[in-house]
Amino acid sequence: MDIVRRSRLALAALAIGLLAGCGGGAQTDTGEQPGGAATGAPWHDEVTAATASETVGAGAPCPLPVTFGLADGWRVSEIKTADPNDEVAAAVAEALTRRGGTTARCEVDGRAVASGFLRVWTADDADAPARQTLEAFVAAEQKATDPQYRQTRVGDLDVIEASWLSHRELLDEDIREWALVVRAGGATVLLEASSTSFGDPLDLLPAYRLARDTLTATP
Repeated sequence: MDIVRRSRLALAALAIGLLAGCGGGAQTDTGEQPGGAATGAPWHDEVTAATASETVGAGAPCPLPVTFGLADGWRVSEIKTADPNDEVAAAVAEALTRRGGTTARCEVDGRAVASGFLRVWTADDADAPARQTLEAFVAAEQKATDPQYRQTRVGDLDVIEASWLSHRELLDEDIREWALVVRAGGATVLLEASSTSFGDPLDLLPAYRLARDTLTATP
């Protein structure tokens, strides 16, 4: 993600509080569910995973504690920091790359084929519990509502997923988002599916499902 290029656009959003505040609504825990067990909202397990074209996380541009499959048409890039001499850009970049005790590490841009991104975050505290990290991440979303959680297992990894409604001020509507968290390689790693304000959030699910179903700890 080119933080420098987009940070000034985000400044206006900061000014009206789009990036501030905390999530609301009661949490729902749907327990442990195997993949494909819950059709419809919020999980939409009827949406099948995309086919992998390559693998992310084993090396450049995004070395990560985990690897996962990358869907065709999605482009991976390391998240770059802003010039510290540009105080405005640096402040906004900080807001965009830090959330709920996590720091963004890698972005997978799917806008060529879908309506958003996958982003990988790691907890600032390497020993942070997975569920606590995910809950803090969701709570850091302004006006997040209807947070729901479930747990499953992928290979040797215990995976906790979250789904919630994110309110978009520009359209004055709620858009569903998803994220998961795992403990791997001595770190707590979070993968988020984040849609743009326009387009169908369900378009992100094939790539997100592929990433989830192919998660492995980096050797």
